[in-house]
Amino acid sequence: MRDCKIVSRNFELPNSHTLAVCKAHGGYKTLEKLGEYSPLQIIDIIKKSNLRGKGGGGAPAGEKWELMPQNSNKPSFLAVNCDESEPGTFKDRQIITKDPHLLLEGILITCYAIKAKHAYIYIRGEYKQFQDILQGAIDEAYADGLLSECDITIHRGAGAYICGEKSALLESMEGKRGHPRLKPKNKEPEWFFDNPTLVNNVETIASVPFIVQNGADAYRAYGTQKSPGTLLFAMSGHVEKPGVYEAEFGTSMMEYINHFGGGVKGGKKLKALIPGGVSCGVLTAKECENLTLDYEALSSVRSSLGTGGMILMDEDTDMVIALKNILEFYHEESCGQCTPCREGTGWSDKLVGKILDKRGTKEDIDKLLEIADTMNGKTICVFAPAASTVIVSFIKKFRAEFEAKL
Repeated sequence: MRDCKIVSRNFELPNSHTLAVCKAHGGYKTLEKLGEYSPLQIIDIIKKSNLRGKGGGGAPAGEKWELMPQNSNKPSFLAVNCDESEPGTFKDRQIITKDPHLLLEGILITCYAIKAKHAYIYIRGEYKQFQDILQGAIDEAYADGLLSECDITIHRGAGAYICGEKSALLESMEGKRGHPRLKPKNKEPEWFFDNPTLVNNVETIASVPFIVQNGADAYRAYGTQKSPGTLLFAMSGHVEKPGVYEAEFGTSMMEYINHFGGGVKGGKKLKALIPGGVSCGVLTAKECENLTLDYEALSSVRSSLGTGGMILMDEDTDMVIALKNILEFYHEESCGQCTPCREGTGWSDKLVGKILDKRGTKEDIDKLLEIADTMNGKTICVFAPAASTVIVSFIKKFRAEFEAKL
């Protein structure tokens, strides 16, 4: 497995979060090259790199940047999504803790490209200690004159999972309840107080300096044709060495787990794996044997790469209890705006609880699948479809465990 540290290259350096260490290792050098490129040329570089959003959706970043108006009488904004509330996901906080100036450098390049003079970093409410580190880096950047052309403000969320959805994030930033907005008919930017706004994930923006400094081809030299570059994959659950390790897309899943994670904890056998945070369909150990870590491979098995947050479950895991744990989270975190989601998450949570209490019937299992179908594709955002995918994958792949508790 070849070394490919694009975002994590400074993570192991002492005091890597400081401006002095950042500059000593090439930080902010890319800003000197901006005079060589127009904003549209920067966007073209990002498009040619095929940088894909690393917050879960995997949409091409350059196409989103291209939607931002270059000659508008309204101000443009950048909103950096650091809500990171998806269970199993903890990679963005590594960037903020280990190399916050890399994120700031990416923000400045992005703001230059979309002609924005103000960027907001929307950070998860529970991330107070990481917010302090990030604010320290911003203060250093101001003192050094790096932010003379662009202001950066941290906006702390109040702990709602749904605010990781980009339109709910902007609703929250506007001081309103974090409810997702209806999607527009045609492609357009997001809107912050009726001003055009680009929303990108932390790791997506932190990947920008490497691409602009080294060129689109240098980034595409890693990964696969359709999933170029790298991702900070995270491992948790029953693994010997949980943590965050950068690898290129297309890496063998089991090779990654064994190389970086040291295999399943205690030498036990792998039973199941959630590949990208709990909103992704669960995989059996058999499915994991020949899978690679890229968007296309995970899609082929009706799951998703998501944020790359892998949750490993060993041979002793009770899959009914695991699903109950996830559904309790969904039940709690549904914003309640859409009836299929508000009622479906609560109903499915109660039904799995009934099965665990040995009061369930075969009809209850079938009812869970019916509820999942009702939730899928009938709501404003993807929260309910994600819950639906989880329910269906658990029951279809581990139905015997559910029936054993009836």
